[in-house]
Amino acid sequence: MQEFLICAKPDLQAARESWLKALAGERRLSALTVEAYERDTRQFLQFLTGHCGGSPGIADIADLRPADLRAFLASRRQRGAGPRTLGRGLAGVRSFLRFLERRGLVNAAGATALRAPKQPKSLPKPLTAPDARRVVSADGQLAEEPWIAARNAAVLTLLYGCGLRISEALGLDSADLASADETVLRITGKGGKTRLVPVLPVAFRAVAEYRRLCPYHLGAGEPLFRGARGGALNPAIVQREMAKLRSALNLPETATPHALRHSFATHLLGRGGDLRTIQELLGHASLSTTQIYTGVDTARLLEIYESAHPRA
Repeated sequence: MQEFLICAKPDLQAARESWLKALAGERRLSALTVEAYERDTRQFLQFLTGHCGGSPGIADIADLRPADLRAFLASRRQRGAGPRTLGRGLAGVRSFLRFLERRGLVNAAGATALRAPKQPKSLPKPLTAPDARRVVSADGQLAEEPWIAARNAAVLTLLYGCGLRISEALGLDSADLASADETVLRITGKGGKTRLVPVLPVAFRAVAEYRRLCPYHLGAGEPLFRGARGGALNPAIVQREMAKLRSALNLPETATPHALRHSFATHLLGRGGDLRTIQELLGHASLSTTQIYTGVDTARLLEIYESAHPRA
């Protein structure tokens, strides 16, 4: 993890390092989540330095009140942080304080009593089925190198055809999908949770075509998807290729790689898919997370009604 100047006394710095290691090791949170929590708590300690009149130690945060935390959120809001950022920041601080509370060092009641900022309701923005098919089509890829075009098509097909996150697709091993007998992928997603995802024949064929054209040896234990120089494919490359397709196909800015995962769920639901099954396929821990797709379907029905009904 990158080194930063931390505004805290040695005892609080050491406790914070132990907490971050526990997040990554014991709780197996993703590297991005740990990085976000590190940043949020660093900003919290910087705020406390001004709020308390000096670098805080464990004794200074032993009995934080809700008012102290509200002041922290207000300072972040003044710097432009939105509700989602504030909510995540509060979650990180709460986690840290609960960690210290379990060790008998602080009282986390103040953080627990504070309500998180109200989050705006935003619906996922899936592609239409025809647009999704155009995006994942091998013939529609814009890369000049045939193997790179096949690689891009294979990655995007896995996002749409299997509902994978981009990190999950790029985390596949070269031994995955090596045989036509493999009809199910075992995916390890957020929080180390494992799920089984069926693989459509079209997805397997896209990967097989990429394997056939790839100039690099795809040995077991190595990444399946490679960059131009043979290293593991960077997610930014997929984002960039999607941006090119978005421009070429005249798609909205919301047409991102992650929108293909949204499209997977929305189109399944629209064709009668069971919400609980879709939850399992996406790897959502809570059904409430998956239920946002029912709002997408309802919103689309209303849009069609308002544009087509003669009395709308």
